[in-house]
Amino acid sequence: MNLDYAYTPIPGAYEKAPHRATADPVIVRYHGDYYLFSTNQWGYWWSPDLVTWNFVTRRFLKPQHKVFDELCAPAAWVMNDALCVIGSTYTTDFPIWTSRNPKVNDWSELIPGCELAAWDPAFFVEDDGRVYAYWGSNNRKPLFGVEVDRHTMRPIGEPREMIGLHPDIHGWERFGEANDNTWLRPFIEGAWMNKHNGRYYLQYGAPGTEFSGYGDGVYVGDKPLGPFTYQAHNPFSYKTGGFARGAGHGSSFEGNNGDWWHVATIAIGVKDNFERRIGLWPAGFDADGVMYCDTAYGDFPLYAPPADGKRSGSRRPGWMILNYARPARASSTLGGHTPNFAVNEDIKTYWSAKTSRAGEWFESDLGARQRVCAIQINYADQDATFIGKASGPGICHQYRLLASLDGEHWDVIVDKSASVADTPHDYVELTEPIDARFVRIENVHVPTGKFALSGLRVFGTGYGDPPPAVEGFSAFRGVSEPRNAWLKWQTVNAATGYVIYAGVDASKLYTSVMVLGANDYYFRALDRDKPHYFQIEAFNENGVSSRSDIVKAGPADTD
Repeated sequence: MNLDYAYTPIPGAYEKAPHRATADPVIVRYHGDYYLFSTNQWGYWWSPDLVTWNFVTRRFLKPQHKVFDELCAPAAWVMNDALCVIGSTYTTDFPIWTSRNPKVNDWSELIPGCELAAWDPAFFVEDDGRVYAYWGSNNRKPLFGVEVDRHTMRPIGEPREMIGLHPDIHGWERFGEANDNTWLRPFIEGAWMNKHNGRYYLQYGAPGTEFSGYGDGVYVGDKPLGPFTYQAHNPFSYKTGGFARGAGHGSSFEGNNGDWWHVATIAIGVKDNFERRIGLWPAGFDADGVMYCDTAYGDFPLYAPPADGKRSGSRRPGWMILNYARPARASSTLGGHTPNFAVNEDIKTYWSAKTSRAGEWFESDLGARQRVCAIQINYADQDATFIGKASGPGICHQYRLLASLDGEHWDVIVDKSASVADTPHDYVELTEPIDARFVRIENVHVPTGKFALSGLRVFGTGYGDPPPAVEGFSAFRGVSEPRNAWLKWQTVNAATGYVIYAGVDASKLYTSVMVLGANDYYFRALDRDKPHYFQIEAFNENGVSSRSDIVKAGPADTD
């Protein structure tokens, strides 16, 4: 999401290298607008449409709170026709804040201190007005839940254990970047509750926020405090491939037009383990009540929700990445942050110029004449100096985008040299598509640090053919480790990359993984005792191939 993220205020993190960071997002709808709260932003955002976001400055700490986690992993909910918010806390003196005018900094205390002292809290208001709390962030304890008095917010009875992790069964719950590290137990955190068609969906994040495999799972029950049953189609939110990876510790919500969405945490982890961003993806419930989140091509352009009614047809315009691993050059280069790192579809790497001066530029060769429809400019933090939320004159990104067919004659296609917006992940759609082979960005101004890019991503369509279907797609699953499968296929020479679809039901392949630069993938998110089904498609700048036949990998298969 293109938000004016704050810079981390946590000692140690900013001393190593100041950088933007947030995580643990919650979006709730209040009086037709959307309100987004996340970790340590010294404020929050609101939006009428999930596209344009307005920041409201607000410090939720009180003078006696000597902590740096000002609003960590917050809970937000609507109660008594008001918006309510509280951050994580291990003490009982954090108030619950409430507002009937949250578009401005107009808040009062609902209660002066929340007795739950809950980390990663979530509150759910039932149709009958009863209120329930869920919380937990631990690698040894489960998530807890309890009913609370809606007037005092005190627990009614003793907290109950809700759900816990079972990494011996669920492969995706294992700790580590590749779900194969044994040096630390996995963490369960980020409780969230939705009710849909009379059933209760208790969501949770695992196994660790630092990892690409950070995802969200869900248990389903018939009562707010359970008992709950693990949904077979888990993790329902998962994104281990592509430019930006990770889709855990989030929240699900219904939009104004009836569509469902899931907002969650994206891992970067370069400047610090907890360097993170926020992603937003379509979600929903199928006819059988299975909860899902659609992260396929999840960092490619996506249609905004229509003002009236649900969107019919695809939620994506079909524009493809045009400049992956294509030649690139720049006005200057700082150390090892070379130009190729801004076109390699990896948010963890970046190119940096030697300075922040106006006139520094970066250029991407698309390889041939292409139809350019949109461009995303992802800035990176190199030698930033800010701590916390930066605002005021000069806290903005200003640039010009130019295009050329021959690399010599250039036309300005976007001019934001007078912008006053802080847009670290700016996205621009052209009024009309253009033909170009070269795209260049010229720096005018950055808020702090050097002019640096983790991705200048050009989207559109080429003038060739989509790749042919993938052949030789196979899945190998050994008896020694049935939580893993090795997927392999024949290279498609015309392909930019591949998208794998997976699930425990051949008709519900809701999990997806994008693979670039390889013709195999180790899938470590399997349930130990269930057969899994896989399908694959190839894509390039011209479109997407037909999908392969579905292959099955049973828990007793061997290679």
